Amino acid sequence: MTDRESRLPTLDRLARDLEAGRTTAAALVEDCLAAIADPAGDGALTFISVDAAGARAAAAGFDAMRRAGMAPSPWAGIPIAVKDLFDMAGQETRAGSKVLAGCGPAAQDAPAIARLRRMGFVPIGRTNMTEFAYSGIGTNPHYGTPPARWRREERRIPGGSSSGSAVAVAAGMAHAGIGTDTGGSCRIPAVFNDLVGFKPTARRIPREGVVPLSSSLDSVGPLARSVGCCALLDSIMAGTPEAPPAPAELAGLRLAVPRDVALDTLDDEVAAGFDAALRRLSAAGARIETIAMPEFAEVAKLNARGGLTAAESHAWHRPLLARGAEAYDPRVLVRLRRGAELSAADYIDLLAGRADLVARARARLAPHDALLMPTVAILPPRIADLDDDAAFTAANLRVLRNPTLINMIDGCAISLPLNAPGAAPVGLMVCGVAETDRRIFAIAAAIEALGPA
Repeated sequence: MTDRESRLPTLDRLARDLEAGRTTAAALVEDCLAAIADPAGDGALTFISVDAAGARAAAAGFDAMRRAGMAPSPWAGIPIAVKDLFDMAGQETRAGSKVLAGCGPAAQDAPAIARLRRMGFVPIGRTNMTEFAYSGIGTNPHYGTPPARWRREERRIPGGSSSGSAVAVAAGMAHAGIGTDTGGSCRIPAVFNDLVGFKPTARRIPREGVVPLSSSLDSVGPLARSVGCCALLDSIMAGTPEAPPAPAELAGLRLAVPRDVALDTLDDEVAAGFDAALRRLSAAGARIETIAMPEFAEVAKLNARGGLTAAESHAWHRPLLARGAEAYDPRVLVRLRRGAELSAADYIDLLAGRADLVARARARLAPHDALLMPTVAILPPRIADLDDDAAFTAANLRVLRNPTLINMIDGCAISLPLNAPGAAPVGLMVCGVAETDRRIFAIAAAIEALGPA
């Protein structure tokens, strides 16, 4: 992390600077465009396309509106990055693929993006991603792979699938990123790039106008520099713009730690960071209880043949596969084809099995305010070390393991960086059952206030 990156502002600070006249929307956009174009940076790998003209025009308009006292919100004019999975009017939605190139421009914005635009956020470009969002690693053979910010010179994986959105925010190319999360795709890149990433209750934010991976598991979420930033973006995209919740009182909180699966085979730095976080929370008065979560042990069995994601993604991709499967990333193609091996009866069984899992997990977690676990079990490996397919698959499974548990139980979760700036990236995941999003934000804000270990 550079000195410049360590000073990158939150959305709240940017809003105050805009209001006070210390900066302008035009200046914010130009700074982000300069960071994207910096030949020493990773802008070309981070963005699939940049809308410099559109961003400049929007910024000029918001500056004029602010001078006239008519800005639509305090955040009007702040540049954001949007994952190449969302429809934006007049732009192609390629989902990080070559398959959808030439598909033609979208007629309108996806609702989540339209709501952000109405508040004055300025989409500066479409960010790189795992093709069709189908891995937690973040590599892309078509557009290249932006490295994580930690030990950037070693070119470590950025995390996926919302890789570009995370790198853009961490490197100052945008001030917030919009992604999706089917099994960790907001939280994993957030960890690996020292950001906060949020996966909401899946039905909280509309998914229309977003290329699907799994209709059962997909959710739309933000990646940003603080809990408050994510809470703000989440509420706007959910259509209920409201102030971020006040931090919860840590003393007396009932925080569960799962005994099953989530603490297995952790890298040493991850285990040490998580243990230190639990000690600090306990010292602050939180009640930490290790509990059995047998439901987590059942997730691997449900997903053994590709699970709901393979079945639902294959159904969506069938016509594209028939026209030209050779254009796909081979590592994505093999996962998509697993869906063809599942029968209708298999799919019905998966839906029933997941519904039962959700009900039991919800009942088990009812006595607790939140569930805590490491977001990702490992530190980001080097991109070059995953050239071998077996190594890639093994790393992908370890990266996705913990975040996927929350998608499978229909929960919500936020990932906070536990490490000091520049140290090995370790994330703390604060999780809740469906529809407890605002409570999870409040608890996460209290934990964030403790600062890094």
